Amino acid sequence: MKPSLINASLGILLLGMGIIMLVKPIGQGGIIPILVGVSLLFLAFKRGRVGSLVFGHTLIVVGAYLITWGILLLPHLQPTIGHIFGRPLFWGIFSLMAGICAIFHGFCRCMMKQVDQFEGNQAVGRVPNGDCRRRTE
Repeated sequence: MKPSLINASLGILLLGMGIIMLVKPIGQGGIIPILVGVSLLFLAFKRGRVGSLVFGHTLIVVGAYLITWGILLLPHLQPTIGHIFGRPLFWGIFSLMAGICAIFHGFCRCMMKQVDQFEGNQAVGRVPNGDCRRRTE
């Protein structure tokens, strides 16, 4: 399977941005783009269930870190749109939910069908078209 160009380019961009942030005296904030960039590169080349699970776990770790950092910054916030969307608390919650979504997608029927298709196994007891929607029959 050929790698995903979008995931690879975003991963390289975030990895480069994180390295620049670590080299310049901005602080330790460059670790977060490096973690997300490396996991996106892994997801680009290792598509399927394992890539989705690694990406989801990385997002949960980054989200927990950002939520903790955002809670520490709460006394300094103002109730404006810029302070809500520009601070780490919002992005931590967003990242945490995205990580949970990626992990659930790793165990989805469509991923299981994709893994079976590439390994040559027959999908036993699974939805024939492999979609993620629940059946209401």
